[in-house]
Amino acid sequence: MEQASGLRKWIRRILIALAVLAVVGLIVVAWVPNPVEVEVSEVSRGALVVTVNEDGRTRVKDRYTVSAPVIGNLARPELDAGDSIEQEQVIARLVPLPPPLLDSRTRAEAKARVDAAIAARRQAQAAVNRARFQRDFAKQESERALAVVQQGGLARSDADRAVSTYRSSQEELRSAEFGGRVAEHQLKLAQTTLMQLSGQGQDGEQMEILSPVAGQVLKVFQESEGVVQSGTPILELGDPAALEIVVDVLSQDATRISPGDSVLIERWGGKNPLRGHVRVVEPSAFTKLSALGVEEQRVNVIIDMDEDRESWQSLGDGYRVEARISVWEGEDVLRVPASAVFRSEESWAAFVVEDGEAVLRAVELGESNGIETEVLSGLEEGEPVIAYPSDSVRDGVSVEAR
Repeated sequence: MEQASGLRKWIRRILIALAVLAVVGLIVVAWVPNPVEVEVSEVSRGALVVTVNEDGRTRVKDRYTVSAPVIGNLARPELDAGDSIEQEQVIARLVPLPPPLLDSRTRAEAKARVDAAIAARRQAQAAVNRARFQRDFAKQESERALAVVQQGGLARSDADRAVSTYRSSQEELRSAEFGGRVAEHQLKLAQTTLMQLSGQGQDGEQMEILSPVAGQVLKVFQESEGVVQSGTPILELGDPAALEIVVDVLSQDATRISPGDSVLIERWGGKNPLRGHVRVVEPSAFTKLSALGVEEQRVNVIIDMDEDRESWQSLGDGYRVEARISVWEGEDVLRVPASAVFRSEESWAAFVVEDGEAVLRAVELGESNGIETEVLSGLEEGEPVIAYPSDSVRDGVSVEAR
């Protein structure tokens, strides 16, 4: 009996001890924090492109507004917006009113307009000659650059820039020739006006207004017959085949954009993106209200398309597009997700996963496109970093990948 009683006591003591150990174990387990679930990404190497992304719109490079040269009765225009026209085609007819008495002042003004038109024609011809010389020089440079690239003595990007300059010079020559035709047309109008005011034209003679350029009618200002004053706009003409893209960017972004930068044009309505290049960054900014009502300083960036006309022939004047302007490119860059880096006191930092714990690491950053960021120092290729660190992630906290 005594042995049985002693055995029961020992069993009871063992059970109590086991219960106490279980309770202590539960308490310890309850106090030990669970690992924080995190999303992990690896530091990698690869290409990194930094772009300025903004909406833009297309516009005809050279547009010309045809105005009434004298006071007269305008016949109803036979052209509509979108109609194709040829150079020297009759686009409007005007019957001048009987000329008023021509005093010395009016005669001098009309003569001065003729002299100014002659000077403008000479200036336009000089611009054409200058643009033609620059085109020929750019063509030689591009051919020379392509030949050197084939021999391995020049980077491909430098040759592409030379080709882009040649294409821009072709567009400049085309624009200068347009200006020359317009100047010639303005001279004819000024001479006709002087003749009408001087009474040299026949009474009731119909004046035919000719198109200075070939292209399309962009807009019709006067759709009905009636008397128009001198200088009244009648039609707006242009060549839709000569389109450019205008993108307004923030002034701080404009400081990073240079002529010749490559551009990717997206969401313009076609299946594939279009390629282009920056031609001009305008030197003056303007104030524009954002969607939130905040005043912003904006700068217009003019873009030329590098694709053939057949690739974007469905584009017209004033169409909306999205432009991605490349301002920096790197071929072999150490990069991390932009969401993995954050400010820690006076420097940038990231959490690196080491032995199941988050370790705070100071890093030095370079360029960033908002999705990926260049790492200059502080991280090594292949190291796991926490992509989206929450407030629960701190230095030394246990973590596990999702």
